[in-house]
Amino acid sequence: MTSQPEVPGAAAVYLYREEITEDKMHAMHVYERLKVLTESGKKYANVELGYSSSFDNGSISIDEIQGRTIHPDGTIIPFTGKPYQKLVEKSQGTKYMAKVFTLPDVEVGSIIEYRYDQRLDDNFFMAPRWYIQSDLYTRKAHYVWRPTSKTLISNDGHHNLTNAIAWTPILPAGTELQHTTMPAVDFNPGQQIFELNVHDIPPVPNEDYMPPISSLSYRVLFYYTPYRNSDDFWKNEGKYWSKMHDKFIGPGPGVEAAVKTLTLPTDTQEQKLRKLYAAVMQLENTDFTREHTNAEEKADSGKPIRSTDDVWERKRGSSDQLSDLFVAMVRAAGMKAYVAAVTNRDKNIFLPSYFSLGQLDDDLAIVNVDGKEQYFDPGSRFCPYGSLAWKHSFAEGLRQTDDGTTVAKVPGQPYTASRIQRVGDLNMDVHGVATGQITMVYIGAPALYWRQRSLKGDATSLEHDLRTSVEDLLPAGMDVKVVSIDKLADYEQPLRVSFMVHGEIGSSTGKRLIVPADIFEVNAKPSFPHEKREIPVYFDYAFVDQDAVRVSFPASLKVESMPTKDQLQFQNLAAYDISTASTPTSVTFRRNYSLGTIIFLPNEYTGLRSFYSKMETDNQGSIVLISAPASGVSAGAAN
Repeated sequence: MTSQPEVPGAAAVYLYREEITEDKMHAMHVYERLKVLTESGKKYANVELGYSSSFDNGSISIDEIQGRTIHPDGTIIPFTGKPYQKLVEKSQGTKYMAKVFTLPDVEVGSIIEYRYDQRLDDNFFMAPRWYIQSDLYTRKAHYVWRPTSKTLISNDGHHNLTNAIAWTPILPAGTELQHTTMPAVDFNPGQQIFELNVHDIPPVPNEDYMPPISSLSYRVLFYYTPYRNSDDFWKNEGKYWSKMHDKFIGPGPGVEAAVKTLTLPTDTQEQKLRKLYAAVMQLENTDFTREHTNAEEKADSGKPIRSTDDVWERKRGSSDQLSDLFVAMVRAAGMKAYVAAVTNRDKNIFLPSYFSLGQLDDDLAIVNVDGKEQYFDPGSRFCPYGSLAWKHSFAEGLRQTDDGTTVAKVPGQPYTASRIQRVGDLNMDVHGVATGQITMVYIGAPALYWRQRSLKGDATSLEHDLRTSVEDLLPAGMDVKVVSIDKLADYEQPLRVSFMVHGEIGSSTGKRLIVPADIFEVNAKPSFPHEKREIPVYFDYAFVDQDAVRVSFPASLKVESMPTKDQLQFQNLAAYDISTASTPTSVTFRRNYSLGTIIFLPNEYTGLRSFYSKMETDNQGSIVLISAPASGVSAGAAN
C-alpha cells in the first residue's frame, strides 16, 4: 500500500483505531495503527498523548504505553524508550499534561502502532468522548463503552444523583450507535454496552473560508446527566448559571458608589451607558495582559476577586469579570441589564443538543435602552460602544431574561461597521521605481484586531507586524517604513496608519512600462480555486474594502491603456466596482468591494466563485505606459 485513493497525496492513513472504556476498571484502552505514506507522514512517529487533571475530575494518568514500527519487509522494531511527561498548560486549578514518546526507525512505508491506558481515580467516573474524525483518513475504527450502573454524584456544583446517560451523536449517514443491555443477574442490573463501528471516514475538511466545523466533525459525546432532553437541561442549568452570575454581579456598595460618581441624575440612559462603558473600558483586562495569581490578589487586599466590587476596587479583571461589572453598573444606574454567555464563532458552533455549559466561552451584556435591547461587549478590550467583536456577533448561547434564562442568538453587525481603506499616492520615475505614501484606515473589526494585537507586544513589535502586513500586499522588494500610528487607544475612532514606501512597481517590456493598477492586490491568490465545494463558504464578518491608488509619472511617459470601468453584483450580497481616471502625468485607480453576509451554502458556490473570479481578474488589471513624443519646434536655417 503506497497511497489512499480517496485522499491523493495523504501523508498517512489510519488503518485501525480502537477505544474501549471500562467504567468498572476506571480505564480507557486505546490502540492506534497507521501507515506512513510520505516523508511528511513520518511526523506521526512523534506521539503526544494529552490529558487534563483537576479537582473536579480527579487524577488522570496514562500508563501501559507500548509501541512498535513495522517496516515494509516485515522487520519489527519495538519501542523500548521511556515516555516523558510535560506540562502543556496550567490554569484555574487544572493541569493540561502530555505523555510524549517517539516510535523508532520510521520510514516511508512503515506501519506504526501503539497502545496505552488512560486511568481515573477509583472514586471518579468520566463518560467517554469518541472523536471519529481526525486530520487523517480512517479505514476502520471500533469504539466500546461499558458504563457503570452505580448512582453517581454530579460534579457540576449541584451534587445531583444520577445514573442516566445521554449522548450527542454527529455521525456519517448510514452509521448507527449500537446500544444494548445484557440480562440482569441476581440483584445486579444488566450491563449496558455502547458500541460503534465505522469505516472509510474522511479527514476533517481543511479549506479556506471554512465554518468553525471543529465542533461538527464526526463524534459521539456521552455524559451522565439527570436530564432527559435539551430543554430541561438548559432551563435547569440556566437557573444555576444565572444565580451564580447574579451573586457575583450584585451590585454591591462599591459599584453603586462608583456609578453615582460617574453619572449625573440629569443624564439620559444613553449618556449614562456611555460613561459607564468608558469607565469599564479603561480598566486592565487581564486576558490581554496576564492573569494575576491568587497570591497577588491576596497581597492586594487579602482576598481573591469574589464580586464586581472587587473588580472595581482593583481596577482590573478578566473579560468576563469586566462584562459582569458593566452589567452591575447599569443595574446600579436603574436600568435593566442581563448577562449573555456565547460560544465564540472563531472556534466552535453552539450545539443545544450537547448538554454542557462548557460550550459558553464569553460573557456579553444586554441592556434595555428606552424599551429596546442593545448588546455590548465590554470584555473585548477596545471594542467600541454598542459594537461586538466579530466572534461574538451571530453567536449563540444562553442569556438571562426577566423570568429565567433562554437559549438565544446574538444579532450580527452590519457590513458597513467594518471597513479597510487603502490609499496610495506614489511618484514613479521612467524606470518604474516609485516613492510615496500609503495610508491604511481600519474601522470596526480590522481596527479591533490591530488594537488588541498591540496589547500582546510592545511598540516595536506592533510596527513590525504592521509593516509586514503591507509588505505582503505590495510588489516584491518594496521598502516599507511606518511613519505614524494614530488613534491606537481611541477605540471610538478609526485607526489610521501611515507608511512611506520605495521600490520598483513597474516592469519594462521594450518600449512599454507595465504598472499594476491596484498595488494592494498584486500578490492576491484566487480565493476559490476548486470547481466544487461540499461545505459552506464562511467569512468571519461582513465588510467593505476600498482602494484608491494614484501613480504620478514623468511627462516623458504617457498612458497607452488602463483598466476600463466595471462593476458586478452577486445576489444582492456582494458587489464590487472599479474605475480609472487619468491626467497627462498620473493615473488614479479606485476599487470598492462590499460583502453583505458571512455564509454561502454549497448550492451558491458556483455563482460565488464566478463572481470572485471576475473581480480578482479585474483586480489584476494593469496600466501600460509608453514614451511620449518629444515636444518642440523645428529649428530654422541660420542666416
